[in-house]
Amino acid sequence: MTSLFAQEIHLSKRHEEIVSQRLMLLQKMKNKFGEQNKEKASQIQAAEIAFKRNLSLLKDIDAAEKSLQTRIHLLPPPELVSLETLYWASVEECIPKWEQFLLGRAPYPIGVENQNEAENTIRNKAQQ
Repeated sequence: MTSLFAQEIHLSKRHEEIVSQRLMLLQKMKNKFGEQNKEKASQIQAAEIAFKRNLSLLKDIDAAEKSLQTRIHLLPPPELVSLETLYWASVEECIPKWEQFLLGRAPYPIGVENQNEAENTIRNKAQQ
């Protein structure tokens, strides 16, 4: 009988150890779960902050792009427009003279003297 009693005492102590370990493990799980929840909340908060920052950066980029597009499409000063108009008018005036020359159907349009002067100038510059 004493052996059964001793065995029951041993089993009772073992049961208490197991229950104690179970409570300790449950507490550790609870702590770990709490830490994970805090970490998850921190990550969610960081993601929200990053989202807001990225949204702000996108708005800044859009504003900068619109600003640059506005600068690109600004009209040039009237003096420049006038010079550009005069330039293209002179080009259009000279096209018929040069067209035949470039197609090989006519001589140099400005004159032989000017062509020789131009060639001499180029040669002189090349020699220097």
